[in-house]
Amino acid sequence: MNAVIETQFPDIRAWQAGNTGVPYVWRFVSEHAGPHVCVNALVHGNEVCGAIAADWLLQELHAGVHVRQGTLSVVFANVDAYHSFDPAKPFDSRCVDEDFNRLWDVATLESSRDSRELSRARELRPFYDTVDHLLDLHSMTELAPPIALAGDTDKGLALARSVGVPQHILVDSGHVAGKRLRDYVEFGDPQSARSALLVECGQHWEAAVGAVARQVVLRFLSHFEVIDMHWLTGRLDAGVPVAQRVVDISTVITVKTAEFRWVRPLRGLEVIAELGTLIAMDGEVAVRTAHAHAVMVMPVPNPKLGQTAVRMGRFRSP
Repeated sequence: MNAVIETQFPDIRAWQAGNTGVPYVWRFVSEHAGPHVCVNALVHGNEVCGAIAADWLLQELHAGVHVRQGTLSVVFANVDAYHSFDPAKPFDSRCVDEDFNRLWDVATLESSRDSRELSRARELRPFYDTVDHLLDLHSMTELAPPIALAGDTDKGLALARSVGVPQHILVDSGHVAGKRLRDYVEFGDPQSARSALLVECGQHWEAAVGAVARQVVLRFLSHFEVIDMHWLTGRLDAGVPVAQRVVDISTVITVKTAEFRWVRPLRGLEVIAELGTLIAMDGEVAVRTAHAHAVMVMPVPNPKLGQTAVRMGRFRSP
């Protein structure tokens, strides 16, 4: 797959020291009580939108933007992968050893195995345990409209609706290959008040992806009222966000053989009208749409064995 890189990758080394005792973790505390909210970037090293938004936000905070209540934290997660980015091989820096966003169940975090990503996850885990509300910024391999991943809890969907952007919200239960950060312990517990939202801000390196991430950050911070509202209001897009649409995931296609291949390329949020339409072959097994009007969510052009190839869903009635 040919990659067009339209974005600038910020030099984040100025933020390495942090101010929490953990590298690349910054915390800003108000004198007034309130929630601890976190803007989280670079779970995947080649998803630059989070780095753009986090770098910009930290510059503004260091320039004197006021945290009016609670605590605001900014985190660069998988920095080793980010620093390994090579524009000649842009997909290789998603991770160093393994996917940082498949490690977030307690058994994995406390297991005896190790990797660069697991070491960083274990380093960050005590910090994440203090966060009330997390915004996790991501991007996608293929060109597609931005989408919020709300998980499968009512509170996740409520948070996505409260943030108000992007237009599309995905309700799903994650991946067979492992648990995401947004589903870690209390974030994914429907009985806990703590919440998390993952937002895919567009294709990895399209020109607009950083601007989308900044707008999502602004609306997330506005919802929790943790930062100077005059500063916030002056930076929000002037237009009113369009009405959101929810996609309920019905089927997750996980690659079962090394011979998986698409019948034709799929577009993100493409709707396939007919039940049983052939979309891929997984070895000798035909992969077909599970129902009529199936929405194709985040298809992966070249998925690997054990990975999610695509999720299928339905648009929820208004």
